[in-house]
Amino acid sequence: MSPKGKLVIIGGAVDLGSSLSYNENISHPHYIKFFERGILKRMITESARKEESVVEVITTASKIPEIVGSEYIKSFNQLQVANVNVLDIRTREDAQSEDSLERLRKADVVMFSGGDQLRLSALFGGTEFLRILKERYRNEDIVIAGTSAGAAAASTTMIYRGSSSEALLKGEVQITAGLGFINDVIIDTHFVQRGRIGRLFYAVASNPGMLGIGLGEDAGLLITEGFCVEAIGSGLTILVDGRDINATSIYEVEIGSPVSIDNLKVHVMSIFDKYNLKNHEFIINHSIRIEEDVFLKVKEED
Repeated sequence: MSPKGKLVIIGGAVDLGSSLSYNENISHPHYIKFFERGILKRMITESARKEESVVEVITTASKIPEIVGSEYIKSFNQLQVANVNVLDIRTREDAQSEDSLERLRKADVVMFSGGDQLRLSALFGGTEFLRILKERYRNEDIVIAGTSAGAAAASTTMIYRGSSSEALLKGEVQITAGLGFINDVIIDTHFVQRGRIGRLFYAVASNPGMLGIGLGEDAGLLITEGFCVEAIGSGLTILVDGRDINATSIYEVEIGSPVSIDNLKVHVMSIFDKYNLKNHEFIINHSIRIEEDVFLKVKEED
């Protein structure tokens, strides 16, 4: 059965409008021209209660949770969303508390911030908090979003470690269990800016049945029904499809040796493009893009 909830995964450095005052996870941000047309706005648009939504920002992954939480509150406030809270969960005990569970049950939008995705899997894995969130995702019209670490942890399997420069050496990329909102994909973030294509190539070569998703900064994907994917935000998303790999040396070479891969398929998605996770159909959406370009031109002239 397809989930009723919606999933938004973001590559990091999401446009926070005029409130942006910290630089965690930002290298070379390339923001959409008008904040009111960006990723955070789309999250609210997709929520059943729109600007009346209860938003809970989970800052568990971050080393500076107070600053991150404050900035997201300001950003959502700019979008006329008043009921924005920070769910400050720093231990597994916090995740199991009745206060946390009650707030989770009432939230319309739940957003995981950036930081360290291993903290997310280690703190939430096996908890009642994650069980309730996944149940609500399956059965209710809730929006679950994650940026950077929050996006990387969204899938059943996640990358948690591996240098960009040596990613195609056997054993360099480390993979573990994620939070499990979506199956058969593996997600990497800050993808274009940090040159992480090798990490995703390796991850897909070792798991060819999974689609690799490389999210650039201020690039996001809106996933509905568990398989309908739409590109949102100003950045680029790279899809790596390993189903047609002819051969790879990944299972033969020694640890630390270079890996060979034959016949990987790569797609590049930008805003409004669509992808179907069931039949793997990719659609470049020219008509909507033209309408958006006209909108931006009018705004510039104003």
